[in-house]
Amino acid sequence: MQLSEKQILNFNKQFRGIPPEEIISWAVNLSSKRIVTTSFGKYSAVLLSTFQRIDPLVNVIWCDTGFNLPETYEHANYLINRYNLNLHTYVPKETRAYTEHRLGFPGLNEPGHEEFSDIIKLEPFRRALEEHKPKIWFTNIRIRQTALRSTKDILSLSKEGILKVSPFYYWTDDDLDDYLEAHNLPKNSTYFDPVKALESRECGIHLQ
Repeated sequence: MQLSEKQILNFNKQFRGIPPEEIISWAVNLSSKRIVTTSFGKYSAVLLSTFQRIDPLVNVIWCDTGFNLPETYEHANYLINRYNLNLHTYVPKETRAYTEHRLGFPGLNEPGHEEFSDIIKLEPFRRALEEHKPKIWFTNIRIRQTALRSTKDILSLSKEGILKVSPFYYWTDDDLDDYLEAHNLPKNSTYFDPVKALESRECGIHLQ
Protein backbone atom coordinates (compact mmCIF):
# COMPACT_ATOMS: atom_id res chain seq x y z
CA MET A 1 0.00 0.00 0.00
CA GLN A 2 1.52 3.31 -1.12
CA LEU A 3 0.23 6.31 0.81
CA SER A 4 0.06 9.77 -0.72
CA GLU A 5 1.18 12.84 1.20
CA LYS A 6 -2.49 13.82 1.59
CA GLN A 7 -3.32 10.41 3.05
CA ILE A 8 -0.38 10.66 5.43
CA LEU A 9 -1.56 14.08 6.58
CA ASN A 10 -5.07 12.74 7.20
CA PHE A 11 -3.83 9.67 9.04
CA ASN A 12 -1.62 11.82 11.25
CA LYS A 13 -4.65 13.83 12.28
CA GLN A 14 -6.58 10.62 13.05
CA PHE A 15 -3.71 8.98 14.94
CA ARG A 16 -3.06 11.89 17.32
CA GLY A 17 -3.91 10.49 20.75
CA ILE A 18 -4.41 6.91 19.51
CA PRO A 19 -2.56 4.24 21.57
CA PRO A 20 0.78 3.31 19.93
CA GLU A 21 -0.21 -0.37 19.89
CA GLU A 22 -3.16 0.44 17.61
CA ILE A 23 -0.94 2.46 15.26
CA ILE A 24 1.54 -0.42 15.02
CA SER A 25 -1.22 -2.97 14.47
CA TRP A 26 -2.55 -0.84 11.62
CA ALA A 27 0.86 -0.27 10.02
CA VAL A 28 2.06 -3.90 10.06
CA ASN A 29 -0.75 -4.74 7.65
CA LEU A 30 0.55 -2.30 5.03
CA SER A 31 3.51 -4.44 3.94
CA SER A 32 5.44 -7.56 4.91
CA LYS A 33 8.67 -5.69 4.15
CA ARG A 34 9.06 -3.85 7.43
CA ILE A 35 11.86 -3.09 9.88
CA VAL A 36 12.31 -1.63 13.32
CA THR A 37 15.49 0.33 14.02
CA THR A 38 17.05 0.52 17.45
CA SER A 39 20.22 1.90 18.97
CA PHE A 40 19.40 0.21 22.28
CA GLY A 41 19.23 3.72 23.66
CA LYS A 42 17.49 5.18 26.69
CA TYR A 43 13.90 4.17 25.85
CA SER A 44 14.55 1.34 23.39
CA ALA A 45 12.73 -1.17 25.59
CA VAL A 46 9.43 0.64 25.00
CA LEU A 47 9.18 0.08 21.24
CA LEU A 48 10.82 -3.36 21.27
CA SER A 49 8.56 -4.68 24.02
CA THR A 50 5.50 -3.42 22.17
CA PHE A 51 6.51 -5.31 19.04
CA GLN A 52 6.96 -8.47 21.07
CA ARG A 53 3.20 -8.46 21.60
CA ILE A 54 2.22 -7.47 18.05
CA ASP A 55 4.87 -8.60 15.55
CA PRO A 56 7.59 -10.59 17.38
CA LEU A 57 9.33 -11.72 14.16
CA VAL A 58 9.78 -8.23 12.73
CA ASN A 59 13.30 -7.51 11.45
CA VAL A 60 15.12 -5.43 14.04
CA ILE A 61 18.03 -3.39 12.66
CA TRP A 62 20.90 -2.34 14.91
CA CYS A 63 23.79 -0.31 13.52
CA ASP A 64 26.41 -0.97 16.19
CA THR A 65 28.94 1.84 15.89
CA GLY A 66 31.50 0.01 18.02
CA PHE A 67 31.63 3.05 20.31
CA ASN A 68 28.83 2.03 22.66
CA LEU A 69 29.40 2.05 26.40
CA PRO A 70 29.49 -1.30 28.24
CA GLU A 71 26.10 -0.49 29.78
CA THR A 72 24.56 -0.26 26.32
CA TYR A 73 25.88 -3.67 25.33
CA GLU A 74 24.50 -5.09 28.58
CA HIS A 75 21.15 -3.41 27.86
CA ALA A 76 21.16 -4.78 24.31
CA ASN A 77 21.94 -8.33 25.44
CA TYR A 78 19.15 -8.18 28.01
CA LEU A 79 16.52 -7.09 25.46
CA ILE A 80 17.79 -9.46 22.76
CA ASN A 81 17.46 -12.40 25.11
CA ARG A 82 14.25 -11.31 26.82
CA TYR A 83 12.37 -10.85 23.55
CA ASN A 84 14.30 -13.26 21.32
CA LEU A 85 14.68 -10.42 18.84
CA ASN A 86 14.97 -11.16 15.14
CA LEU A 87 18.07 -8.99 15.17
CA HIS A 88 20.22 -7.95 12.22
CA THR A 89 23.39 -6.17 13.30
CA TYR A 90 25.36 -3.94 10.95
CA VAL A 91 28.85 -2.78 11.86
CA PRO A 92 31.34 -0.43 10.17
CA LYS A 93 33.61 -1.86 7.51
CA GLU A 94 36.56 -0.33 9.35
CA THR A 95 37.55 -1.34 12.86
CA ARG A 96 37.18 1.23 15.61
CA ALA A 97 40.94 1.22 16.14
CA TYR A 98 41.65 2.03 12.49
CA THR A 99 39.00 4.76 12.34
CA GLU A 100 40.38 6.38 15.48
CA HIS A 101 43.92 6.09 14.09
CA ARG A 102 42.90 7.91 10.90
CA LEU A 103 40.36 10.41 12.18
CA GLY A 104 40.57 10.46 15.95
CA PHE A 105 37.25 11.26 17.59
CA PRO A 106 36.20 14.44 15.75
CA GLY A 107 33.59 16.72 17.26
CA LEU A 108 30.59 18.02 15.37
CA ASN A 109 32.37 21.06 13.90
CA GLU A 110 35.78 19.49 13.47
CA PRO A 111 37.36 18.21 10.24
CA GLY A 112 36.60 14.55 9.70
CA HIS A 113 33.28 14.47 11.57
CA GLU A 114 31.24 13.92 8.41
CA GLU A 115 33.47 11.03 7.31
CA PHE A 116 33.46 9.64 10.86
CA SER A 117 29.64 9.69 10.93
CA ASP A 118 29.40 8.01 7.56
CA ILE A 119 31.83 5.23 8.48
CA ILE A 120 30.40 4.26 11.85
CA LYS A 121 26.67 4.78 11.29
CA LEU A 122 25.40 5.96 7.92
CA GLU A 123 27.13 3.47 5.63
CA PRO A 124 26.05 0.49 7.78
CA PHE A 125 22.49 1.82 7.74
CA ARG A 126 22.49 2.26 3.95
CA ARG A 127 23.69 -1.34 3.73
CA ALA A 128 20.79 -2.45 5.94
CA LEU A 129 18.27 -0.63 3.75
CA GLU A 130 19.77 -2.13 0.61
CA GLU A 131 19.57 -5.65 2.00
CA HIS A 132 16.08 -5.44 3.52
CA LYS A 133 14.45 -2.98 1.09
CA PRO A 134 11.74 -2.06 3.61
CA LYS A 135 8.48 -0.40 2.73
CA ILE A 136 7.69 0.33 6.40
CA TRP A 137 10.25 1.62 8.90
CA PHE A 138 9.25 1.75 12.59
CA THR A 139 11.20 4.21 14.71
CA ASN A 140 11.06 5.66 18.20
CA ILE A 141 11.69 9.29 17.23
CA ARG A 142 9.67 11.85 19.13
CA ILE A 143 8.74 15.50 18.88
CA ARG A 144 11.09 17.92 20.69
CA GLN A 145 14.07 15.53 20.51
CA THR A 146 15.78 17.54 17.75
CA ALA A 147 14.81 20.37 15.42
CA LEU A 148 14.49 17.92 12.53
CA ARG A 149 12.34 15.44 14.44
CA SER A 150 9.97 18.20 15.50
CA THR A 151 9.12 18.72 11.82
CA LYS A 152 7.97 15.10 11.43
CA ASP A 153 4.86 13.33 12.71
CA ILE A 154 3.62 9.84 13.54
CA LEU A 155 3.80 9.04 9.81
CA SER A 156 6.40 10.54 7.49
CA LEU A 157 8.36 9.60 4.39
CA SER A 158 12.10 9.05 4.19
CA LYS A 159 14.10 10.42 1.25
CA GLU A 160 13.78 6.97 -0.35
CA GLY A 161 10.00 7.01 0.02
CA ILE A 162 9.92 4.55 2.91
CA LEU A 163 6.95 5.08 5.23
CA LYS A 164 8.35 5.88 8.68
CA VAL A 165 6.05 5.08 11.58
CA SER A 166 6.81 6.63 14.96
CA PRO A 167 3.99 5.42 17.21
CA PHE A 168 5.29 7.14 20.35
CA TYR A 169 5.94 10.44 18.56
CA TYR A 170 3.92 12.66 20.92
CA TRP A 171 4.96 10.94 24.14
CA THR A 172 7.09 12.85 26.66
CA ASP A 173 9.98 11.47 28.68
CA ASP A 174 7.64 11.31 31.66
CA ASP A 175 5.16 9.26 29.63
CA LEU A 176 7.89 6.81 28.66
CA ASP A 177 9.24 6.62 32.20
CA ASP A 178 5.75 5.74 33.43
CA TYR A 179 5.50 3.08 30.70
CA LEU A 180 8.83 1.55 31.72
CA GLU A 181 7.76 1.41 35.35
CA ALA A 182 4.33 -0.02 34.59
CA HIS A 183 5.79 -2.80 32.42
CA ASN A 184 8.89 -3.44 34.52
CA LEU A 185 11.24 -2.49 31.68
CA PRO A 186 14.85 -1.27 31.91
CA LYS A 187 16.08 2.20 30.97
CA ASN A 188 19.50 2.76 29.41
CA SER A 189 20.28 6.06 31.12
CA THR A 190 23.97 6.04 30.15
CA TYR A 191 23.43 5.78 26.39
CA PHE A 192 25.89 7.88 24.37
CA ASP A 193 25.86 8.45 20.61
CA PRO A 194 29.36 9.32 19.31
CA VAL A 195 27.90 10.89 16.18
CA LYS A 196 25.60 13.45 17.75
CA ALA A 197 27.16 13.69 21.25
CA LEU A 198 24.30 15.87 22.53
CA GLU A 199 20.71 14.64 22.69
CA SER A 200 19.48 17.76 20.86
CA ARG A 201 21.58 16.93 17.78
CA GLU A 202 20.52 14.64 14.95
CA CYS A 203 22.34 11.31 14.59
CA GLY A 204 22.17 11.22 10.81
CA ILE A 205 20.07 8.13 10.18
CA HIS A 206 16.86 10.16 10.22
CA LEU A 207 18.28 12.49 7.59
CA GLN A 208 18.05 9.51 5.22
